[in-house]
Amino acid sequence: MQLRVNAESVAFYRAGEVEHMRTNYKLQNLLKTQRELMVKELWLYIGVNTFDYLGSILSYVVIAIPIFSGVYDDLNPTELSSLVSKNAFVSIYLIHCFSLLIDLSTTVSDVAGYTHRIGELQEVLLNLSKKQSDSESQDKWDFSRISKEQKISSNTAFVLEQVSLAAPSKKLLIKDLNLRIIQGNNLLITGNTGTGKTSLLRVLGGLWECKQGEVHMVTFFGPRGVVIMPQRPFFTDGTLREQIIYPLKEIYPDSGSIDDDRILRFLELAGLSDLLVRTGGLDQPVDWNWYDILSPGEMQRLSFARLFYLQPQYAVLDEATSALTEDVENEMYRICTQLGMTLVSVGHHKSLEKFHSWILKLYGEGKWELTRTEKP
Repeated sequence: MQLRVNAESVAFYRAGEVEHMRTNYKLQNLLKTQRELMVKELWLYIGVNTFDYLGSILSYVVIAIPIFSGVYDDLNPTELSSLVSKNAFVSIYLIHCFSLLIDLSTTVSDVAGYTHRIGELQEVLLNLSKKQSDSESQDKWDFSRISKEQKISSNTAFVLEQVSLAAPSKKLLIKDLNLRIIQGNNLLITGNTGTGKTSLLRVLGGLWECKQGEVHMVTFFGPRGVVIMPQRPFFTDGTLREQIIYPLKEIYPDSGSIDDDRILRFLELAGLSDLLVRTGGLDQPVDWNWYDILSPGEMQRLSFARLFYLQPQYAVLDEATSALTEDVENEMYRICTQLGMTLVSVGHHKSLEKFHSWILKLYGEGKWELTRTEKP
């Protein structure tokens, strides 16, 4: 459920393999617990059901033995019928037990329905995978044509050529946008709600396709490349260290060694030194949900600590400071600048302009305006 709710945030972090591994681990734990429960309850169910059916059968055997042995030969048919009727409830209970077996057919049909739905889901996923492969073969996205060495040495992250973007409702958001995101030129994206700010980031992140035009990615996702910080902070189950280094090192091999001093320094820069005390240490397991224990401001601070640790060349921030005060916001952006990140920000605060070289103003209905900021 947590993964489904935060699917877009996970996709922005390119953490599919990490969450796939974590989900499989949790599933194996669940299956292990279920198997242990079945083993413990097996003999209990066998005993209960055996006595249920055995009791029903024995009731007929007990009454049949004296009848056929002649004990009740002195009873007339009416009296004998009355005697047998006293044990009729036993047969009713026996029928009830057999009816439970018949009711299992309902469960079987439910399982068949779930299986059919899973099969349909698999077909849809296969079709989406095929469409994505076809799109890449048409050079819609230039992820694979550039070697890693070229990507690292390049001073450009994205190139947008005549890009038009529409919402799923077919509403036109952006028309014929030409944009080049270059190292050192920070870009601020502003506009009213529904003008396509987050939608543009989805296109940059490869989650959506543009209606027309081409989007070229000239670097790679991950540390030393591009990291997208989604509007909804995402935290996985685990220790404080796992929150900071997320996604795991297995996905981003260039993320460097897991250095305690480095993590503690970034926690201090993000203003979360007290969080280390609350958790009991970097590697201390916690029994709470991070979304319940942290305030919105602390969630965004922790996301920035993660960003500092990953230290990408380009950082795309989708309203990442909406819950922070202006002073804290300035401090977070100042640290990002000192760490050498080129910023692409979505925000509404006027105070953000001083950290950016260009402003892309979205007006909706395809209209936009790109202007240079006035440095004080």
